[in-house]
Amino acid sequence: MERKARIERKTRETTITLDLVIDGRGDARVSTGIGMLDHLICQIARHGRMDVALACEGDVEVDDHHSAEDCALVLGAGLDEALGDRRGIARFGWACAPLDEALARAVVDLSGRPHAEVDLDLGREALGGLACENVTHFVRSLAVASRATIHVDVLRGENDHHRAEAAFKAVALALRQAAARDGSDEVPSTKGVL
Repeated sequence: MERKARIERKTRETTITLDLVIDGRGDARVSTGIGMLDHLICQIARHGRMDVALACEGDVEVDDHHSAEDCALVLGAGLDEALGDRRGIARFGWACAPLDEALARAVVDLSGRPHAEVDLDLGREALGGLACENVTHFVRSLAVASRATIHVDVLRGENDHHRAEAAFKAVALALRQAAARDGSDEVPSTKGVL
């Protein structure tokens, strides 16, 4: 059974469409109007081996916040829908990812309980057109909408672009591991539900 989702979200601030296939090839077609946001979402697709087609028309003339937040909410909702009752998945995933001098660690629990602990320690105000505070906010919003617990921190690194990208690569690898089918038909919880 193919694990996929189509999500559409329209507000006064953004119009977003998403087509997601969890068991994909890592193909990404992302257009948010914010280059760095496109780049980071592409990391999730490529290294998570998910096919992601995401298009956002947002009020970037105001700033990048609404687009960044709403793209995370849509991507998270897509993950939640595609995972269904989460039967037969590994549930937990963890990974470290380097990018040159930067090293990031991510741990994911597709628990059904949204929570995020994010420590990227970015020093710049923005990466291209994406405020650094919205890099962290993206991960938190993704955790809420996907009903996942996500811990991500950057262990070292001097370049903020490298720090952010390594963090997203680590999250992608951890999501890929957590969403992997484990060959069972069980819900991975002593409660019987996630």
